[in-house]
Amino acid sequence: MPTTPLTRDLTIQEVSRQSGLTESALRYYERIGLIDPVPRDESSGHRRYPPELVEAIESLSCLRSTGMSVHDMRTYVDNMRRGTAAAADQRQLFDDHARRLADDIARLQVRQQYVAAKAQLWAARERGDTAAEDALVPGIIALGAELMSEEEKTGA
Repeated sequence: MPTTPLTRDLTIQEVSRQSGLTESALRYYERIGLIDPVPRDESSGHRRYPPELVEAIESLSCLRSTGMSVHDMRTYVDNMRRGTAAAADQRQLFDDHARRLADDIARLQVRQQYVAAKAQLWAARERGDTAAEDALVPGIIALGAELMSEEEKTGA
C-alpha cells in the first residue's frame, strides 16, 4: 500500500500492481458491482481509477487475502453503503468470517501435526529405531482418524 495518498487517477495496470488483484479480477469486481463503475479516459476509453476507488479496491484486496468469499465481500460493500446503520451486520459478517478462519486454522494444525508425525516416523525408520517408531504409530493413527473425520464433515 502506498505511504503517501494518491493524487491522480491510476490505470488498471497500476491498480493491479498496487492492490495485488489481477486486471481480470478488477474488471470482474466492476461487472458484478463490488466496485463502482470505473470512469473512462475520454480520448482512449481506458479505465482511470480515482484515488477513492483505489482505496476501496485495496480494502477488497485485503478481504480477499483473508479468504473472504465474493458473496461476503458483496455483503461488506452493501453494508458500507448503508453506513453506520449496518454496524451490527458488519460486525456479524466479520465475527462469522473470523470463526471460519479459526476453524480453518484448527484443521490446518491437525494436518501439520499429522505430516510432522509421519516425518518423525520415517526418520525413526531411517535410523532403525523401532521403539521410537512404535511409540509414534498410535498418535499417527489418532491424527489420521481426526483428519478423516474432518474430511467427512466438510465433504472435501
